[in-house]
Amino acid sequence: MMKKGILVIGSLNMDLSIDLAKMPVTGETILGRGIAYKAGGKGANQACAAGKLGGRVRMLGCVGQDEFGQKLVKSLSESGVEIDYIKESRALPTGTAVIYVDDNGDNSIVVIPGANMACDIEYLKEQDEQFQWCDYVVLQMEIPYEAVWYSVKRAKELGKTVILNPAPAPDEIPEEILSLVDYLTPNETEIIALNGKRKDDIREGAEKLLGRGVSNVIATLGDRGALLVNRYGETFYPARKVVSVDTTAAGDCFNGAMVAALAEGQSEAEAILFANIASSIAVTRKGAQESLPIREEVAVIM
Repeated sequence: MMKKGILVIGSLNMDLSIDLAKMPVTGETILGRGIAYKAGGKGANQACAAGKLGGRVRMLGCVGQDEFGQKLVKSLSESGVEIDYIKESRALPTGTAVIYVDDNGDNSIVVIPGANMACDIEYLKEQDEQFQWCDYVVLQMEIPYEAVWYSVKRAKELGKTVILNPAPAPDEIPEEILSLVDYLTPNETEIIALNGKRKDDIREGAEKLLGRGVSNVIATLGDRGALLVNRYGETFYPARKVVSVDTTAAGDCFNGAMVAALAEGQSEAEAILFANIASSIAVTRKGAQESLPIREEVAVIM
């Protein structure tokens, strides 16, 4: 059976990754061990993950007319992603992200959107053929919110399956948008943020999101695994135990792997297990797109 089409709409950033022993606290100056320039951006990472794992993927997003933009588009193309529809902004530079990674593999990230802000409704309307082509639409929150809301609505008008990774977490997602989302994939911090910043139990937070209209909530819980909550109940999928080196693209890997598995006909359970394994491989390597596994690596473990 032919794999279904995946349309990823989102950010493309050049990551400035800085290695350090520990995260600085407010007012503290510390020495870093080095800096590396690596292809990233949540949208591009998720497209790259799905492409490397065998998905039929097209990307919508924006870069500047600069060297960073050229490198980001090239990285996607080399990962099997169709890049013909990515826009070049004349006015804005390619987005960047400064990522601090400590000895525990934990990270802290500051994003400077740049050309990602040109991924607007006008551009998306011009690319309506891509909405019609695909079966799955994957979104995050590093482009203008209005563009995300438009994409969700247009996708559902066309009967597509919508996966929304609410990262970075907005203060609010409109109820009408949540009711159109098939899979919402927040991490623990994002579940708290989406529920009014109350420190609820993860299950309780997921159930509140279901009550607001989401069909399925898949909470990604880092090295513990993932929790699926829907109207049928809840299922926990434990993570494979590994030694983490860099968690930068773990969530993006999970989302890209999950949609790649769903698009080839795997069940929800199979897709989540597949995504858990893929992300467990990614965290054992440094970087964002460089850390993402290919299909054969996941197959060996499965």
